[in-house]
Amino acid sequence: MAKKEKIVPVYIEDEMKDSYLDYAMSVIVSRALPEVRDGLKPVHRRILYTMNELGLFPGKPYRKSAKVVGEVHGSYHPHGDTAIYDTMARMVQGFSLRYPLIDGQGNFGSIDGDLPAAQRYTEVRLTPLATEILQDLEKGTVDFVSNYDGSLKEPLSLPALLPNLLINGASGIAVGMATHIPPHNLGEVIEGITRMIDNPELSLEELMEVIPGPDFPTGALIFGKEGIREAYAGGRGQIIVRARVKTEEVKAGREAIVITEIPYQVNKANLISKIADLVREKKIEGISDLRDESDREGMRVVIELKRGEIPEVVLNQLYRHTSLQATFGAIMLALVEGEPKILTLKEILSLYIEHRKEVITRRTRFELDKAEKRAHIVEGLKVALGNLDRIIATIKASPSADKAREALMRKFALSSEQAQAILVMQLQRLTGLERKKIDEEYLELIKTIARLKAILSSGKKVLGIIKEGLGEIKEKYGDARRTDILEQGAELAMEDLIKEEDMAITISRAGYIKRLPLDTYRQQRRGGRGVTGMETKEEDFVEHLLIASTHAQILFFTNKGKCYWLKVYEVPQGGRLAKGKAIVNLLQLAPEEKVTAFLPTKEFSPEYYLVMATSSGRIKKTLLSAYRHPRSRGIIALNLREGDGLIEVRLTRGKEEIILASRQGQAVRFKEEGIRSVGRASQGVIGMSLAKDDQVVGMVVSEEAAAAEKKTTLLVVTENGYGKRSYLKEYRVARRGGKGVITIRTNQRNGRVVALKEVTDEDELMMITSSGMVIRTPVKGISVMRRNTQGVRLIKLKEKDRVVGLAKLVKEEEKEAA
Repeated sequence: MAKKEKIVPVYIEDEMKDSYLDYAMSVIVSRALPEVRDGLKPVHRRILYTMNELGLFPGKPYRKSAKVVGEVHGSYHPHGDTAIYDTMARMVQGFSLRYPLIDGQGNFGSIDGDLPAAQRYTEVRLTPLATEILQDLEKGTVDFVSNYDGSLKEPLSLPALLPNLLINGASGIAVGMATHIPPHNLGEVIEGITRMIDNPELSLEELMEVIPGPDFPTGALIFGKEGIREAYAGGRGQIIVRARVKTEEVKAGREAIVITEIPYQVNKANLISKIADLVREKKIEGISDLRDESDREGMRVVIELKRGEIPEVVLNQLYRHTSLQATFGAIMLALVEGEPKILTLKEILSLYIEHRKEVITRRTRFELDKAEKRAHIVEGLKVALGNLDRIIATIKASPSADKAREALMRKFALSSEQAQAILVMQLQRLTGLERKKIDEEYLELIKTIARLKAILSSGKKVLGIIKEGLGEIKEKYGDARRTDILEQGAELAMEDLIKEEDMAITISRAGYIKRLPLDTYRQQRRGGRGVTGMETKEEDFVEHLLIASTHAQILFFTNKGKCYWLKVYEVPQGGRLAKGKAIVNLLQLAPEEKVTAFLPTKEFSPEYYLVMATSSGRIKKTLLSAYRHPRSRGIIALNLREGDGLIEVRLTRGKEEIILASRQGQAVRFKEEGIRSVGRASQGVIGMSLAKDDQVVGMVVSEEAAAAEKKTTLLVVTENGYGKRSYLKEYRVARRGGKGVITIRTNQRNGRVVALKEVTDEDELMMITSSGMVIRTPVKGISVMRRNTQGVRLIKLKEKDRVVGLAKLVKEEEKEAA
């Protein structure tokens, strides 16, 4: 009759819960998370321990990786040889570990994602640094446990003379948790530990003075310290890492972005492929060529740009759309006494110090026990040498070795170990020289025992040994930081990437825009021929010229009364003869809409106003802050009547004076206080009454008191290259809306007025003609004349050429540009 079996019903939910928890804990403790003491996961520890047992030390011959993998797999880690070899290969890779622990010979993969060669082809041995992790393993410094089948013993952790958890970091995904500890610089971490030993109450800020942040094996740049501080203070933080790049000039005056270092754990081949895809999909424009020139000397990825493209703008797009900028999500999770715990930087360092204190204490006890046992034996040998004849007689009289040992113990008060040592003592030890050596050995043992006992009785001595050992490690293996940490936050503004300098910005009548450094133009005497500032089509010519800092933002105002917003660095930079880029590609202009005025500004302060003038003589004043957030399709700057157009915009404080000049040589001066501030969408009021067929061509905003002090003059320039200066005081202040007075005579020689500027002797001018010629001349070389005169020649013009634009350079800007 079959034996009855008892069946116990179990809910599947309970069984699944219990089984899954068992599995989860197995993964957490035995596979995925590092131990805080040595910074190693079980598989890493088993590989190093096996290589130590095989004697694969630095300077010894390499052994096949397959041999090591087989030993680890068969003896300690029954989870598949592929996982073991992949782990071993990563411990060889200099781009994966900040300080590799295995010295490999053969192909162990690349930063491009290439897989290592098969384990039968590669060879390995320990690095010198790895031996420091294994040091003193044989001295009872750590606990050992049975392996998976109980046939062998393996260490629960390694002595770890160096702080491996921080210097090499860790990465792993367990069940319901993950760890992602960044690597650090060995010298910095050792300095931090030393300071912690000297002052356990060290603040995080003081600690970060010596451990400023991670130090990745691939170098690159960390932007901002906030994410680092969050990780160090709370165990979690987002660290922004960007590639290290530089710009180079390549053929035909084009520029290229050269990538020399990429963020940690980024695959270079995938990065290049992603950039190529973005170019094909036209998500990033301006790239003409992409190639990888990396070799054994280092990384070099070249991104060649199209003519006139701004490297900083393209680079910003690459940061936004590719892993050229990556976020390292730090999670400082490790096993502490078998339990997973999120740790702060101070906790990791404190636990390492405690681990090293335990290792040194256990090593000292091991060495003390060994020394005391040896001293005990030597004491017996000394007794034997002092009673040599009696000892020999006792041994000769004994029938057996056991009886001799018992007799020696009884007659000379010796222990069993001492008696046995005397029995096996060689006859050569009876010589005078050997007897002296025994005495010296005994004295040395006594000193050693005293020293070891002093260490065990003093916590300060133990800490001193830790510091001394770390100092030697730093001296032997310390190296320079690879990853630079910049103060900027993660959301780095483009201005922070771009050198601040003044630029000359030109816009042609056909709508092409570019910027050039001011030193492109050489200073010339008044009346010179000038240099070519833009190569234009026969029917095109340069119409606008502006001087602005690369860090400024430009408000563009069009003839249709709309406002657009653009950064100066977003304007393409070109060579002196470059045509520039069509402005319609930068601003979303409507048909027949063109830019007539632009204003650089760095802030939208409520203390400032914008004063606008139209060709029909209307004028309007609005708060600058009303134009703070233009939309991509533009916003209304002012409402215009049919046939009217916006010609000029100026920044004011609300208490200046306004001078308007017309093409027929008239000018009117009135106080700004006579214009009330209105909203963006209003028309404004009449500023100047015009004769038939006349129109306003220029506006000057001046402070009366300052003008008198500087002896400011008004410069008038005509289309035929003539002009003159007149003192501002010659223009009487009138009421807004008048016809004004003559500012220069317009006749066949002069032609019509094209520009009006407020200038002093310290200023310099840049004049530009319809053919693209540019001349730079000091104002002091231009004569000051009465208001109602014809003026003098300012620039020699070729036939059919004419002046179309004028810009003023002030002395301070000139210094900065230089």
